[in-house]
Amino acid sequence: MLIREATAADWPAIWPFFHTIVAAGETYTCPRDLDEATGREMWLLTPPGRTVVAVDDSGTVLGTAKMNPNHMGGASHIASASFMVDPQWAGRGVGRALGEHALAWARAEGYRAMQFNAVVETNTGAVALWKSLGFQIMTTLPEGFLHPTKGYVGLHIMYQQL
Repeated sequence: MLIREATAADWPAIWPFFHTIVAAGETYTCPRDLDEATGREMWLLTPPGRTVVAVDDSGTVLGTAKMNPNHMGGASHIASASFMVDPQWAGRGVGRALGEHALAWARAEGYRAMQFNAVVETNTGAVALWKSLGFQIMTTLPEGFLHPTKGYVGLHIMYQQL
């Protein structure tokens, strides 16, 4: 698997799984009816942010990540990132590779830490992955996320010092 900068030409491959994941409403705090133009603007970042894709040997997009400062000004030394893996490639190490890539990027860019602001507690695969990469749950906002089938569930803030 190769992780490379995402380009506008990658968006048609990203949008189908991006849309499926967001519309499911189980893991992202985006509106479930997010339109394509807004999704593209939100996901394909410009500097100081960065968006990448993980591709296989044939160039198939397996997943994507966006990395950026978590806040501006006095808190801009903390990075954040978001990840989406095409469900047909789940469980094959794509998320881990993207997570490791994001951490390496943050270190190389001089960030002091990485913070995830909204990890849905019922997204147990993601929570386990981030813990295995060294993230800690700093706090959980009780009933911070309305899951479409489970009702109100907690929303973790996860953190790793770099």
